[in-house]
Amino acid sequence: MKNKKPNWTKTELQVYIMLLCANADKKETEEELEMIQNKIPKKTFLKMHEKFHKHSKKKRLNKIESSIDNHNYTEMELAAFRREMYKIFFSDCSFSMMEERLDMTLDNILY
Repeated sequence: MKNKKPNWTKTELQVYIMLLCANADKKETEEELEMIQNKIPKKTFLKMHEKFHKHSKKKRLNKIESSIDNHNYTEMELAAFRREMYKIFFSDCSFSMMEERLDMTLDNILY
């Protein structure tokens, strides 16, 4: 059975990617989760958080890759989104090798 292509809104997709960024080093901190929650409705966060934790790492990347094409992001939107991703990555004042690898992977998916 093939995976169904997610029909996520831009906001839902961005939350999912932010959760992936927060989880890159295998630990989501309260600060990282609050940074994400403060930008979107709680209902949206809870929905995507639940979906995120049901998926494997490989499935997460596949879901992002298959749903990114549903949205026509402008260069400005992508630049703003990247800044938000870096805020999550650097919230603990470090940029681990796992975060760096995820950043390169997401760079290839988003662009």
